[in-house]
Amino acid sequence: MRISTRGRYGTRMMLDLAAHHDQGPTPLREIAKRQDLSVKYLEQLIIPLRAAGFIRSVRGARGGYTLARNPEKISVGQIIETLEGGLSLVDCVKDPKICERENGCITRDIWLQMSERLMQELASLSLRDVLDGKKIQEDST
Repeated sequence: MRISTRGRYGTRMMLDLAAHHDQGPTPLREIAKRQDLSVKYLEQLIIPLRAAGFIRSVRGARGGYTLARNPEKISVGQIIETLEGGLSLVDCVKDPKICERENGCITRDIWLQMSERLMQELASLSLRDVLDGKKIQEDST
């Protein structure tokens, strides 16, 4: 399992917007410059994030992009789900039919549970949490 550049760069862009949330719309070129990313690549990421209701665009001379919700209301998990379609440790978690051992695999439940736990942890982490330096909590059991 790897998070692609879509997920990584999209999360960086969303964190940048969250960090500047109270400053009004931000032109994409400013985000690209601050994050050392391609404007063209960010333009591609804006589309699904806008469609999901996380970003809104503002036209005009002082236009740009801003979060459509408060940073507390957007989780890293939502961003990853939107840009990556979720995460799974192994391919068969998303599509068990690709594995010839689908019905008798003794390890599939492990990968399924771990993939679910990963997404739960990311879902529990808001953009505000990340900006405030919150870490994913270790399980004390």
